Amino acid sequence: MMKIQKQSSFALVAAILFCGSANMHVAEAAEASEANEVIPITPYRPSVSNSAQLSAVGQLELEIGGAADTFQHQRRYTLPSLFKLAFSREWGVLLGSDALVSERNEQGRRQTGYGDTSLTAKRAWIVDEETAFGLELGALLPTAAKKFGAEKTDYTANGIYSQDWGKWHADFNVNFTHLGLHELGVSRWQTGIANSWGYTFSEEWSATAEWSGTHRTGDLSGSQLLFALSFSPTQRLTFDVGVTKGLRKGTNSASADHGFFAGVVVPLGRVF
Repeated sequence: MMKIQKQSSFALVAAILFCGSANMHVAEAAEASEANEVIPITPYRPSVSNSAQLSAVGQLELEIGGAADTFQHQRRYTLPSLFKLAFSREWGVLLGSDALVSERNEQGRRQTGYGDTSLTAKRAWIVDEETAFGLELGALLPTAAKKFGAEKTDYTANGIYSQDWGKWHADFNVNFTHLGLHELGVSRWQTGIANSWGYTFSEEWSATAEWSGTHRTGDLSGSQLLFALSFSPTQRLTFDVGVTKGLRKGTNSASADHGFFAGVVVPLGRVF
């Protein structure tokens, strides 16, 4: 009996040690898995409208691309960029700019320089996994030369509603901009609307179609259509390419005739 009890005790101790060791390995594996967790990006490109959702908390993301727009036989090249950082699921900040602007003047000379800079505070209200609302309060700072941008600061409030329906995703933006510089007889306030629809074909491929427009009393209105295709080889990298077409009927003649763009969204790293 004593021998059997000793063997049972040894077996019990061995089982306890084995379970403890197994639990330690599971905990270590869980910590390693958490450390190596894939944190997906949240692209706002390629549409004009933004999504209500913020990027992953603490992850700095960069969106950068190139665009070529034609307006009445004149072509303008830009290199837009946007840095995104969320402090929580509800609060974040966006820093954008045209890192490069190149265009021809009336004399046919090409001029190149730096564009304006935008700074935006963003608040998100996450209703559930499919529905979210957002509010962006931003300022466009006149960091560009006169020929490339605004001469005074513009202020914008943008309301956002985002919704998922299975493979479909929609973003609705309505914004009001107070212009720092305006002409005599033209309103300081500009209204903008953008309605973007995206469809996911697979984990890698998706497409976007969007209508957007602006209106200002006393000035020409503008509206355009946008079509784009996005490719995401991983959850942390997205490429996009697309075209825009200005709708130039009646007073809608402030938009570019047509344009082409391409860009990429990448994470730069964890800030906190």
